[in-house]
Amino acid sequence: MISPELDAILQELDRHAADRPAPVAAWKSAIRAAGEHLGTLFEQGRNVVELVHARAGFTDAVLARAWAAHLPPDAEAALVAVGGYGRGELHPTSDVDVLILTAGEPEALAAHIEPLVMFLWDIGLEIGHSVRSLAQCVDEARGDVTIATNLMESRHLAGQERLTREMQALTGPAHIWPSEAYFSAKLAEQQARHAQANDSTQDLEPNIKNNPGGLRDIQMIGWVAKRHFGATRLSQLKDHGFLTEEEYQALKAGEKLLWEIRFALHRLTGRREDRLLFEHQRALARQFGYGEDNPAIERFMQRYYRTAIELQRLNEMLLQHFQEAILQHDDPGEPVPINRRFQARGNVLEVRNPAIFARNPLAMLELFLILQQHPELDGVRASTIRAIRAHRHLIDERLRADIRARSLFMEILRQPRGITHELRRMHRYGILARYLPAFRQITGLMQFDLFHVYTVDEHILMVVRNLRRFTLPEHAEECPLCHELVQQVPKQELLYLAGLFHDIAKGRDGDHSELGVADARAFCRDHGLSHYDTELVAWLVRQHLLMSWTAQRQDIDDPAVIHSFAGKVGSIERLTYLYLLTVADMRGTNPQIWNSWKGALLDRLYRRTREVLAAGLDNAEDENARIQAVQSLARQQLLDGGLDEEAIRLCWMRLSTEYFLQTPPENVAWHTRLLLDHDPNGIQAAVRDDPERGCTEIFTFGPDRDGLFADTAALLDRLGLDIFGARIDTTDDGISVNSYFVLEIDGQPLKPARRNEVAEALRAQLNAGEPVPPPPLRPPSRRLRAFDYPTEIRFEQDADRGVTRLHLRTQDRPGLLSLIGSVLAGEGLRLHSARVLTEGARALDWFTLTDRKNRPITDEQQQARLQQALLEALG
Repeated sequence: MISPELDAILQELDRHAADRPAPVAAWKSAIRAAGEHLGTLFEQGRNVVELVHARAGFTDAVLARAWAAHLPPDAEAALVAVGGYGRGELHPTSDVDVLILTAGEPEALAAHIEPLVMFLWDIGLEIGHSVRSLAQCVDEARGDVTIATNLMESRHLAGQERLTREMQALTGPAHIWPSEAYFSAKLAEQQARHAQANDSTQDLEPNIKNNPGGLRDIQMIGWVAKRHFGATRLSQLKDHGFLTEEEYQALKAGEKLLWEIRFALHRLTGRREDRLLFEHQRALARQFGYGEDNPAIERFMQRYYRTAIELQRLNEMLLQHFQEAILQHDDPGEPVPINRRFQARGNVLEVRNPAIFARNPLAMLELFLILQQHPELDGVRASTIRAIRAHRHLIDERLRADIRARSLFMEILRQPRGITHELRRMHRYGILARYLPAFRQITGLMQFDLFHVYTVDEHILMVVRNLRRFTLPEHAEECPLCHELVQQVPKQELLYLAGLFHDIAKGRDGDHSELGVADARAFCRDHGLSHYDTELVAWLVRQHLLMSWTAQRQDIDDPAVIHSFAGKVGSIERLTYLYLLTVADMRGTNPQIWNSWKGALLDRLYRRTREVLAAGLDNAEDENARIQAVQSLARQQLLDGGLDEEAIRLCWMRLSTEYFLQTPPENVAWHTRLLLDHDPNGIQAAVRDDPERGCTEIFTFGPDRDGLFADTAALLDRLGLDIFGARIDTTDDGISVNSYFVLEIDGQPLKPARRNEVAEALRAQLNAGEPVPPPPLRPPSRRLRAFDYPTEIRFEQDADRGVTRLHLRTQDRPGLLSLIGSVLAGEGLRLHSARVLTEGARALDWFTLTDRKNRPITDEQQQARLQQALLEALG
């Protein structure tokens, strides 16, 4: 027992245990007191391994006493701990899994067993129990590998010990689930479990038990070892040559950290919780001494992720070791030489001499190149992986300066296949962080928000993977323009280098783009790239956010914005490289919030900028020329459709210059038909797909009135649509001409039937004569509640347009756009356009405003009133 206090608790319990009926309150008090005592020891820094085993030991004593109080001494039955409890491990709120084992049919002892189980629940033990005869145990275990595993970890607690021993023998590998079949079944089970977590250790809210690199991966090693070798402890694998001392220590250190987190999670939540949810990460970071601000949480989580990565690496290597020993019986076939250093054996690669990496550390890089050049090879032999782990420290400054190492690394990036796969393998084996020391700093580094769903190292590799997919015909439909353009890029390896370095300086003090430039430039120079190529990579790293920022936070329908962006890019070649990197980066940041709207924004920005660069920056199209071009194309479409030219001219006279600058010809033609064909009395609505914008456009027009935008936004929110942009225009005769650009919640454009439903709902509600009530106040999701972003408001004057732009950064929430629209209407302001950008839990929106007389909002007092009204409305 871990302390005299637990002994004293049991002694106090024994003073009541002989009473009849059993004093439930005394038992509950003992269990509660033991839990509080162990919790106090945990808070004081006691070793969690001792505490987990002590809780199991205390529970053993309680169960033995309860068994003695309910079962006759001669009962042909046994109480057996199974599962994790069978291993002697019990966290604060873990289930106490027990088997009540009987020699004959369990019903014969039902009069004793049922009261026992009820009693255990009454005293506060979270019992997970099964009642089986010896024969039933064998039958159930034969048909279910999970049951066989639970019984394999069984431990006798009370009753007839011979029954427990007999059950263990009859369910052992000599009778059922021999080690070959057992290993195959458990490996398939692990693969399915990992697939549920997308085979990644780096879930934003990881399950520390079931995710790759979690406790189950450690247990998996123990299960296979026990089944095959009869080992009862991981340390015994060292005796069989399956674990080195270093590997054993790494497994135990990783297990200890996961146990500390799990112990703390159980205490924090008061329930069996294995998920590191956002709302728990802050509390645990504080408890583990990191602090509670976002950087502190990120440091705490980085420690977790690095541990999970290392545990997954060990799990992969050891299971392959087992596979070779158990399934292949250490006879994988005859070796086929590849060169002086490597050979193939079966479908895996191995070194020809175990000492090769010690003599020639460059071979650790060559290995990945060989895998690229031999697609028939599926992987690396476990003994070779172990040799890499043992010698990777030899990849030092001296080796990194070796021209042969640099040539090997660049050759890997220039291969026609396997680039992503082998970079990921290099990362798993710890080689990438040795060759690029800056990569180690960002390994496991997360950003505490909902926008970045991968750790920085995983994100970087995802970006390289996305760039690689652009080149593959089978993925051409994902990003057709990217697939077309990447074929025109003269040196694709420059793209991959930009991907590797664009975020490599995150987590350091300072601008990560500028810091990354220094890393990228030094790497390129050291690896023999020309000055021109070096500066291109450095420019891409410095400007990797420029295109996404311009597309999402600037009005790319404004020729001045396009001209300014073109001036910053400078050439079509740079534009193409930057476009490909930007798409790969955005898709690799959070695939769930990538959608056709964002893709279309980047496509439009690319095409329009390319036109400007092709014409020359000194020959940029002016506003009048653009308007004339738009009108000419739209007019031809309308005339071809049978409309009268004079009617078209009169209709367009009512529309603003801004309208024609911001609306493509196809949309102008569609709007014009609607304006000429419909009764202007009342608000009308029409819906259609807008392929150029990658979304659905909802076009409303009719008599202008206060609050029209807020009412429309509220209705669209009720209809379950995401608004990504809006353009609000009012004709000289008071007709509101508005476009809303929307997608379904799942990021898809509206289906035809849905388009009709939305149009009818808008016409009915907007003409009902009553203001549309704001969306019902809905609580934010659990994930959103874990974040708290302050509201920031900034005003910017556009003197050329005579408008004021309101920039708003705030916590995202349901119905946000409608709420903002209500405030703007209440302040007597006219909204001309809106752009909505959501990054995880934060909304980054901008709105173009004037007063009722179409004057910009320049008065500081008026700005202050608007700011205060927004702050009050947004809480």
